[in-house]
Amino acid sequence: MLSFFAGLGLGLSLIIAIGAQNVFVLRQGLRREHVLPVVAICALSDAVLIVAGVAGLGFVIGNAPWLVVVARWAGAVFLVAYGVLAARRAWRGEDQGLTADDGGTGYGTAGGSLTTTRTAAPARLAPVLATVLALTWLNPHVYLDTVLMLGSVAATHGSGRWVFAAGAVLASILWFTGLGFGARHVGRWLRTRRAWRILDAGIAVVMVVLGVSLVIPVLGG
Repeated sequence: MLSFFAGLGLGLSLIIAIGAQNVFVLRQGLRREHVLPVVAICALSDAVLIVAGVAGLGFVIGNAPWLVVVARWAGAVFLVAYGVLAARRAWRGEDQGLTADDGGTGYGTAGGSLTTTRTAAPARLAPVLATVLALTWLNPHVYLDTVLMLGSVAATHGSGRWVFAAGAVLASILWFTGLGFGARHVGRWLRTRRAWRILDAGIAVVMVVLGVSLVIPVLGG
């Protein structure tokens, strides 16, 4: 169960960080357009990448046990650094790229307007699916977070790495489902900078705690 909740916590911490994919899912949720296929593609893509990372790195590390120590320290450094950056954003209250720009019915991003209106023409399914696939599979960070990062951390859990992976997959399903289908209900709270500061603070705590926990066995041994 510890491995499962570690995977769940790390998966949520990595996924929640706002990015182009999350903004697109939020946009579709606000417009209530093709939400189910968008959420399904995001969650399924994450599951495939997580399983690939755990399977591949698990095999390699099984034949080179010393890589476990390297994975522990590399993962710890990455997680703590990620946590520090999240804490910095929380402390400074940096703009996360989501601001109200149309009286509460839409959002703007740093790279351009992300607007939803009651009169906007509904988007066709094919372009929407093509967009979410591109945002998912053409993003280099997804390979760092899921294949490399989650795969490396999962390997440190030994025989429990697949339980860890299950937790990470569940985190992806929960996040994208909640973001897509809950957008209409939580959108008004996500508009404020204070809300994102609180969210970043929570991410920072989870990241640092998980990072430190990775190297405690090494230090104790």
